[in-house]
Amino acid sequence: MDHAERAERFVASTYPHAEIAIVAGSTAREERTATSDIDLLLIGAYLFGQVPQSGEAATHEFEGEIFEVFAYTPQGFEEWADRGVTQQRPVIAHMLVEGVAIRENAAFDALRSRWSDILAAGPRLDVTESRLRRYMITDLLDDLRDATDVLEQRVIAGTLFERIAELMLLDGGRWVATGKWLPRRLRDLSQERADLLSTPLLADDLAGFADRVEAELERAGGRVQAGFVR
Repeated sequence: MDHAERAERFVASTYPHAEIAIVAGSTAREERTATSDIDLLLIGAYLFGQVPQSGEAATHEFEGEIFEVFAYTPQGFEEWADRGVTQQRPVIAHMLVEGVAIRENAAFDALRSRWSDILAAGPRLDVTESRLRRYMITDLLDDLRDATDVLEQRVIAGTLFERIAELMLLDGGRWVATGKWLPRRLRDLSQERADLLSTPLLADDLAGFADRVEAELERAGGRVQAGFVR
């Protein structure tokens, strides 16, 4: 992978103390587009030299490529990866497990194995969070059915898609995502359900979209409204 060689030169130049370096994202999957950058996860005890810093997310330009860097000390990685699990969106853990390693240390295999198990276990959606999410979706769903302003309809529908997709994923034991990764994760969960939800939305059939949201809401436990305390 030519981009791996360029990434190694970048790491040697900019983060020479990195002990683990992983190329992730579309570059690792060999699915780059014209605007793709190179996502890098870096871990090293002395990554920041003597600076008392445990992590950073930074954007660099090197040899004509844009590098999106997520750099951590070992402790910093654990803290931020744990935070991602708590938020049900463990981005850097996915980078560690799914990316292509261009630098490894003695701890790498054990670290990747442990986080592979954590990711495979999936998130936990408890009753309290489920009710809160269903309450918000119920409210948005009623707003969409009542809306007459075209702009309001579009904004509500977009937000509602995100909320119901997240609930579908969590209810199915899958990690959530943002941006382009949300529909991708939804299709991984079920291509059929993703199509049933997205087809009316893309066709501007907001009534049909609302019906599909209602069906998925019912599947996840139903509407939450009267009597809900938050």
